Amino acid sequence: MTAIKWKPFPRSAKDYAYEGAALNSAWPELHRGDCEPFPDAAFVKQAFARHPRLKGALDAEKTAAALQSAWRAYHRGDFGAAVAEGTALGPIGANAANKAANIYATYLETDSERKREILLRSAERADALRAAAPDFPNAYYFHAQALGRYAQEISVAKALAQGIGGKVKTSLDKTIKLEPKHAEAHIALGAYHAEIVSKVGGMLAALTYGASKEEAVRQFGLARKLLPDSAIARIEEANGLVMLFGKAKLAEAQKLYREAAHCAPADAMQKLDAEHAKEEG
Repeated sequence: MTAIKWKPFPRSAKDYAYEGAALNSAWPELHRGDCEPFPDAAFVKQAFARHPRLKGALDAEKTAAALQSAWRAYHRGDFGAAVAEGTALGPIGANAANKAANIYATYLETDSERKREILLRSAERADALRAAAPDFPNAYYFHAQALGRYAQEISVAKALAQGIGGKVKTSLDKTIKLEPKHAEAHIALGAYHAEIVSKVGGMLAALTYGASKEEAVRQFGLARKLLPDSAIARIEEANGLVMLFGKAKLAEAQKLYREAAHCAPADAMQKLDAEHAKEEG
């Protein structure tokens, strides 16, 4: 595997540092979308007790401190550091590493080969976490996110032929079964239904993949209720509506993009989401 040369976050990150106790205070808002638990020592001790395979070289206190450091790096846009710090902890650090890797690949990596490599490594880490802790919702969500982005990179048609679509849906369904309020999984499931219908047509989508326009719209609606101030919820819904309904929903999609561009970002990812909306809107 080649070493990845991580590009820096291209904007000021001073508002997204969350040093010390600030991370804990901001956590509920920062993680409304993915429902990731705050990684304090109590959480780590409980995780180790339930899933002994998560234990690494560090005790619970040191693991918690290292996890918080990885998440701080992610939120301030130091994605390479977040991946390195999370990966160094083994499976328990996979969620921090994977969210950072997936967002970096989506927005900052321009080389297609490197992007695919980053996403496949992310899926591998998620696999290891799913095996070690099968009740962690984000083990499944970041697996689906990595494979979904990989599918878009190689083309949805190729990904369907390789069976990747089914893996994405299985992981998203499992995420929502474990955590019904996981807004980002609902967004991704909406996008999954929209992409399949758009690619293969309504009848084949329903018969072969269990995908439909109605379910795409329903999932986007659920996500918006759970995450009303989110740029990415609006961006993905806008993309989905255009895929499914074309010009008939163009004005609505443009409105969603304008709203997304004005969503106030709380971290580097949300800043990248809002800037993407400005460019596309």
